[in-house]
Amino acid sequence: MSRQSNFRGPVPTNRSRDDGPRSKEESEKGMWSSMLDSVASGKKLPDKNLVVLGGTPDTQKEFVEILASDAPKRPQDRHKRKPTVANEFALGYTYQDVLDADQEDILARLSIYFLCESSPAFAPLLKPLFTPQSIPETLLVILLDWSEPWRWIRQIRDSVRMLRDITSSLSDAPKESMEQNMREWQQRKRGISTLDAGGSSIGNEGNVTLPLSQGEWEEPLGLPLCVVCHGADKIDALEVEHGWKEEEFDFVLQFLRTILMKHGASLIYTSTSVPNSLPTLVHSTLGIHSQLKKQTLKHNVIDRDKVLVPPNWDSWGKIRVLREGFDVEGTSSGWSIDIQAPASAPSGDTETDIGEPNLKTSLEGAVLPTYESTISSPHAYSSKQLKNPGIETSTPTTQAFLTTQLEVLEKLKAEEEAAAASSEKDPNNSTFSNAINKPHDERVNEHIGPVQVNMGGIQVDADDMLKKLRSRKEGAEGGSGTPEVNTEKATKNPDDMKAQNEALNSFFAGLMKRGASGSPKGTPGKRDASRDSSGTPSKKAAARD
Repeated sequence: MSRQSNFRGPVPTNRSRDDGPRSKEESEKGMWSSMLDSVASGKKLPDKNLVVLGGTPDTQKEFVEILASDAPKRPQDRHKRKPTVANEFALGYTYQDVLDADQEDILARLSIYFLCESSPAFAPLLKPLFTPQSIPETLLVILLDWSEPWRWIRQIRDSVRMLRDITSSLSDAPKESMEQNMREWQQRKRGISTLDAGGSSIGNEGNVTLPLSQGEWEEPLGLPLCVVCHGADKIDALEVEHGWKEEEFDFVLQFLRTILMKHGASLIYTSTSVPNSLPTLVHSTLGIHSQLKKQTLKHNVIDRDKVLVPPNWDSWGKIRVLREGFDVEGTSSGWSIDIQAPASAPSGDTETDIGEPNLKTSLEGAVLPTYESTISSPHAYSSKQLKNPGIETSTPTTQAFLTTQLEVLEKLKAEEEAAAASSEKDPNNSTFSNAINKPHDERVNEHIGPVQVNMGGIQVDADDMLKKLRSRKEGAEGGSGTPEVNTEKATKNPDDMKAQNEALNSFFAGLMKRGASGSPKGTPGKRDASRDSSGTPSKKAAARD
């Protein structure tokens, strides 16, 4: 229309000849500027913002790689340098171009901002990002790491507190934009439509506005939120090294889902080694959709390393199904207390270095201590990190420990020397040594068995033979006592011991001579008959020999 008015408008009659060319140039300039503006507006890329809170510079770079993992690669971008991820200091930045499925068109340009620490000191860096124009195109991401799951709830709490401080300090225009944005998000229910009275589908304009469930959208932040638990491949290490069981993993998941429902947030577990739906979740939340390839989000709360909870999907009933015994109501109400701005307190009174709450200043009804007592850090705490500072454990140095052990060893050595000296002075005081040696000798005898002697082809048990000879000698002497008593008497009389040794010597000598002469071997009864009552060989037997 502007082009026709420039060329077909009435020409003023009072304009001089010199004015004609000037008006023509002006009309042509206006025509070209309008054409260029229309072309530029048609080719202008939609700008989307992504604010990532938490994580380390390395985990943030891995997050960017996962986000660009399913992006198609165009041939003209093969030699193009990737955007640099500048996240070493304070507020970091990088960008990504979201391509369509045919690799021809760029659907949107994604500007990614990084902030490692959720500290109020860095809040002024994020405040300029929240404008009435950028708020509907912004997504908040809290990046967590599976290497420290015991710190997750504290990190989420600190991020939420900082965001609430930023939004409360904005002007009226950004606040109105946030309220409108939250109303639209609260009314989104995926995959649900209604039918009118005639039975025809109303379409996208007729989506049902369902009432909010219990604990849902009670603490809106003004922006959509997504919590990413990165490094799900470390779950097995927690199970093997720290003894985690299914109860701990279910408790963490139930706790996260309960507190994120209050903000209308989504949840996803990611890993660099396993494909995941992080790009689809981020793009769909920001409204980036491809006309060629439709991608849908499918929830997953069963696989512990592939969890995906889309926004506006969860409910208390679904959380209870995961494992019985979890207090959903108490966790939800207590989280509202945790995210309140802390009261002014002296430095070091509210929290310790790693965030352990002080019992004197902790808020009543808060659920953060419950989580940290259930999912505790495996590392040893120092005295400042203990919940009860009065209990302290100190370890001595290596030299001090060795000195005390040397004193103990010297004391034991002196006691052993004194016991040995007293046993030498009193020979009868050797019951302890006898008690030790006797079982040992018995065990040795049982192990090696009886002593067998081959006497002229006959296997003779030496111990048994000695016992028989001793009993015969005592019986011949007319002893009336038991063998044990007679044996005791014999051992006490040196003459008896000498006679016994001579009898044994002569007996074995006779056996050796018989074996050498080849005479027939007699039975033990016959050999015994050739002796007299004193146990020595008879005169007849001696003459025969």
